[in-house]
Formats: sequence, structure tokens, C-alpha cells
Amino acid sequence: MSHHAAASRPGGRSSRVLAAIYTSVGELVGEGAERITFPVVAERAGVNPTTLYRRWDSVHALLEEVAVAALTRDGESAPDTGSLQQDLTEWAQVIARDITRPHRARYLRAMVSARTETVASCPVTEKRREQASQVVSRARERGEKAPSVPQILDHVIAPLYHHVVFALPVDREYARRLVRDVLAMAE
Repeated sequence: MSHHAAASRPGGRSSRVLAAIYTSVGELVGEGAERITFPVVAERAGVNPTTLYRRWDSVHALLEEVAVAALTRDGESAPDTGSLQQDLTEWAQVIARDITRPHRARYLRAMVSARTETVASCPVTEKRREQASQVVSRARERGEKAPSVPQILDHVIAPLYHHVVFALPVDREYARRLVRDVLAMAE
């Protein structure tokens, strides 16, 4: 997996190199490149291919990292409105708005197409699991009945991503409907 986190300095050369690599991957994905390789990415980014080989075990790992960076943000947390329904609705709508933007959808589709085997975990899913846990924990602290974290992931988050991967429509009402459905599962 990636080793860049320990090696990078905010605003330093490492950050610029990483940004150039991420941009190159995004451009290649956006152009519909059928074969993304370390040498192709390195040439586009203006770096030596060894830079990529040192940081990532495989092109798959690079694509996944770029997709995660594109689909989540460091420090991003789920809304805290004081109401479970409002928290979930706002959160689902934020995710829907974000992942339906054309460049985000391309990253998501690239990540999915890069997978050749079943994986034990996915960083995007783990980030969403943390956020769902925050929402559920806050709701239960307020005494609200809440669905489980897996129910939120399976019945709100996964359908949003599924629709984007398969180019199906995603809008605010669809996100609201998913939230209403999962709230009916609350215990």
C-alpha cells in the first residue's frame, strides 16, 4: 500500500510530486485511458517511474489511493444537526452531490474497474463507516432510535455509489428516500 503519508511534507516537493501524479491519473482516467501503467503516469506527471514504484505496490494501489483522495476529504465528518433524520439526509445529499460530479464519477468508476480481486476492505468504505458510526453514536446519545452502521452503509451509502458506478440517476429526492427507508429499520 502507499507509503507517501509518512514521507510527505505539506507544501513541499513531495506534495507537488504527489499532486502531479494524482492529476496525471485523473487526466488519464478522464480521457478513458484503457491501460494505465506506472511509466505512462510518470511521463504525464514529469517524474521518474521509480518514484511510483517506490510509493505504490501496484497500479491498482495507486488508482485506489487517487480515487479515495477524490471521493473523500481528510477531516471530513458527517453533519451534526441534532436530528438523526436531518444528519443522514444532509450527509447522503452531500455524498450524492459530490460523487455525481463528472470527475468524481470517473475516479469512482476507475477504482471499480481497477479491482480484479475481492478485497478485505476499501478505504472509501472505511471512511464512510467512521462517519456513519459518528452519526449513530450521536443519535443514540440523544436517545433516538437508530439503524445500525451496516444498515446505513448497505441501504444509503452503497446505493448512492452503485447508482453512480452504473450511471443511474442520483438526486436529492433519491438520497432522501434512501434515508427514509433506513430509518424504518431503526431499533
